Amino acid sequence: MTKTNRFPENFKFGGAVAACQIEGAYDIDGRKPSTSDIHVYDTNIKRNNIKKEGGGTLDEIKTALKDTENYYPKRHGIDFYHTYKEDLKMLAELGLETFRTSISWSRIFPNGDEETPNEAGLAFYDKLIDEILANDMEPVITMAHYDLPIHLVTEYGGFSNRKTIDFFTRYSRVLLERYGHKVNKWIVFNQVNLVPTVQFGSLGIYDNQAENMEELMYQAVHNQFIAAAKTKEIATELGLSTNIGTMIADCTYYPATCKPEDVVWTMKKNRMQYFYTDVQLRGSYPQYALKYFEDKHFTIKMEQGDEELLKNNTMDFLGISYYSSKVVEFEKHTMLGDSAGQNPYLKPTPWDWRVDPLGFYNSISQYWDRYEVPIMIAENGFGAIDKLEDETVHDNYRINYYRDHLKALKECIDEGVEIISFLAWGPIDIVSSSSAEMSKRYGFIYVDIDDLGNGSKKRLKKDSFDWYQNVIKTHGESLYSNNKAVSPIFDA
Repeated sequence: MTKTNRFPENFKFGGAVAACQIEGAYDIDGRKPSTSDIHVYDTNIKRNNIKKEGGGTLDEIKTALKDTENYYPKRHGIDFYHTYKEDLKMLAELGLETFRTSISWSRIFPNGDEETPNEAGLAFYDKLIDEILANDMEPVITMAHYDLPIHLVTEYGGFSNRKTIDFFTRYSRVLLERYGHKVNKWIVFNQVNLVPTVQFGSLGIYDNQAENMEELMYQAVHNQFIAAAKTKEIATELGLSTNIGTMIADCTYYPATCKPEDVVWTMKKNRMQYFYTDVQLRGSYPQYALKYFEDKHFTIKMEQGDEELLKNNTMDFLGISYYSSKVVEFEKHTMLGDSAGQNPYLKPTPWDWRVDPLGFYNSISQYWDRYEVPIMIAENGFGAIDKLEDETVHDNYRINYYRDHLKALKECIDEGVEIISFLAWGPIDIVSSSSAEMSKRYGFIYVDIDDLGNGSKKRLKKDSFDWYQNVIKTHGESLYSNNKAVSPIFDA
C-alpha cells in the first residue's frame, strides 16, 4: 500500500469543549448548581501544584454555594449559552467537521432526582444541536462532564450511592429519546479514570466522606460502570443506531529508570489505568484489579445482575484525552492515578505539563493493541499564556504542538489503528478545568475575558486559526510541508 500524507477520508478533524467551562448562565432557565459551580478562582494559584479541581468538605461546599464575595469562573464560562450561534459560525469557518460538547445535567434535572425533566433546559439543547448540524458539523455529546447536580452530592453522596445510578439513567434515557436520532456518538462519562484528581466533579465525592476514601472512590466508579452499561442498554432498547463510548484521560506512564522495580511497578500502575477500559470494553472485572482490591481489603458492592449487565453492554468506541506524560518510581509513587513524577527529558509548561508527542503515539498504540476498537481522540491541546497583539495572538508554540501530535497520530493510522476523529481541546478559549483560569488558553480563537471575568468578550482569530483551517482543508497534507518527522524513530 502506498503511503499518503492525507488522513483517511472518513477521518474527521474537530474540536471539543464542555458545558461547565463554556456555557455560563448558571442560574437561568431553571438550572441549579452543579459541582462545577463551586470551583473558586484562586488569585494565589500555584500553577505547577494543582492537587484537585474544586470540591471540599460538605461544610465547605455549602459555604461556597452561599459565597457572594469570591469569583467562580465556571458559573460564567464565556457566555456560550447566549453566543453559541456566533461561536459555532466561527468554528464552522475554522472548518471543524465534528464538534464535541456536553449537556449540563443540572439544566435537565436541576436537583438530579426529579421525576420529570426541565423543558427549558431541553429546549436550549434542541437549538444547540440543531445549530451544530446546521453548520455541517457532526455533534459528539458527553452526558456527564464534571457537571453533577450539587444536590446529588449533598443529599446522596454522589455516585457512591447506588440510587444515583437510577437518577443518571433517567437522565440518559431522556437525552437518548430526545436527541438519539440526531446524535450518532455519545460519551457517557468524561475521563472516567481521572480519579482521585476529579473525584468531586466526576463522582460527586466530597472530602472526608468516608474513612477509606480510595475504597469509596472505586465503589463510585463501579456505579458509573453500571450507569454506562444501562445507558447502552437503553440505546439498544430504543432501537437507536447511535454509538455509546467510554472515555479516559491517558495515564500511560514511563518507568523513571530501567531498574526492574521501577519497570514492574509502572507496568502494574498502567494496568490499573487499563482497569477502567478493561471493564467497559471487555465486559468484566480483570483478576489483577480484584486482587488489588483484596490486598487493600476493599469491598466493592455489586448487586445481582451487575456482571451480566457489564458483559452484555460493552462500549462501542474508546475516547482518549492526551496532553502530556509522566514517569513512575517504585519507591515514590502509589497506585493512585495522581501519583507520578515529571520526566526530566521533557520541557515543562507553566503548569508543569511535559509535552511529549511520542507519548501520544505510544499510548494510542498500546490501547489499540489491547482492544482493537475504534478510537476517538476526544481531547488534545496546548494550554498556554497567550499575549494579545494587534488583535491576534502569534502562537507558533501551539502550532508546533499540534503539528507534532497530529504527525504522531498519523503514524498510528499508518500502522493500522482505527482513529475516528481528532478533537482539538478548546478550539475557542474557555475556562480551565483544572485551575479555573481563563489565562490557561487552548483556543484557535481568543476570547477577551480575564481570570476575574472582565473584558469585552470579543472573539479574535489567533495565528493557529489559519493554520488549523489549512490542515483541515488539506485533510492533513499541509502538516508535511517541511517533511520533518516527529522523531528519528519514525525514519528508522
